Amino acid sequence: MGKITLNSVHKSFGEVDVIPSIDLEINDGEFVVFVGPSGCGKSTLLRLIAGLEDTTSGSIQIDGKDATDLPPAKRGLAMVFQSYALYPHMSVRKNIMFPLKMAGMDPAEAEARVANAAKVLNLTNYLDRKPGQLSGGQRQRVAIGRAIVREPSAFLFDEPLSNLDAALRVNMRQEISELHQTLKTTMIYVTHDQVEAMTMADKIVVLQAGRIEQVGSPMELYHSPANVFVAGFIGSPKMNLITGPEAAKHNATTIGIRPEHLLIDPDGPWQGVVGLAERLGSDTFLKIAVEGMDPITLRADGDLTLRHGDKIGLAPMMAKLHRFGPDGKALV
Repeated sequence: MGKITLNSVHKSFGEVDVIPSIDLEINDGEFVVFVGPSGCGKSTLLRLIAGLEDTTSGSIQIDGKDATDLPPAKRGLAMVFQSYALYPHMSVRKNIMFPLKMAGMDPAEAEARVANAAKVLNLTNYLDRKPGQLSGGQRQRVAIGRAIVREPSAFLFDEPLSNLDAALRVNMRQEISELHQTLKTTMIYVTHDQVEAMTMADKIVVLQAGRIEQVGSPMELYHSPANVFVAGFIGSPKMNLITGPEAAKHNATTIGIRPEHLLIDPDGPWQGVVGLAERLGSDTFLKIAVEGMDPITLRADGDLTLRHGDKIGLAPMMAKLHRFGPDGKALV
């Protein structure tokens, strides 16, 4: 079991409120991603769940039991950090086995757990190597293996892919997702990368300044952002957000339209000039200068031949238009 419930969890450092007050329920077996900009409190929230930080007030329940004042070792959780924190003088086998040895587990049972974790993570052929003989992705898998052997109620990942290059990040993202499908264990994953959040999560928790802005599935957040912040944060490229007279025409303070929900239309209401063109093969992203608006991003077919300086007309898909009020919240 790995259900985690936060009731009015508050954390302050002196007079500074880092987490003003959060209520959140994470169901058994869910893959939940905490996402938000740097300094939004996502890592602090993870450390509160892990017991690495004390709560100022509120309670944390794990599997229905109050864990607020329990030390980390008693919570039944396993954490994987951004740094691999492997012992360089130990083999992969000994690194993975280390927490079991410290717990005094029977050597035969410990060996069996290490062998199983190595099989799941494709590390069997590397068990006798030292960390220095491994790639960054392999070292991160060793760190995950060390967490797996503990058979925790939940895994906590704190930006585990930040030290990897772009290609390895994609591979490890897929491996962690597949690991979740195999183990069926609750996973909480912290990242500032909304692409990681969208591709990995069952449920995303969007944070800003220690507050939860919205909780939902990736596609719920994509199709129905609760406010301007979520609208601008979820989605790549980000949503076009427009204020001023154009928004007022739609009885809103701000309107939003995603780059993929704009149509090229010579007679469209938004007439502009092509600026930067980013050609990515299957897609082309164009920055369009429209009078009275901030530059608008258009997502178009990769074979589009428009170039810098060309005139272009745009029409938003009205069914995909988002409207936000003066408080930044979505209007129905």
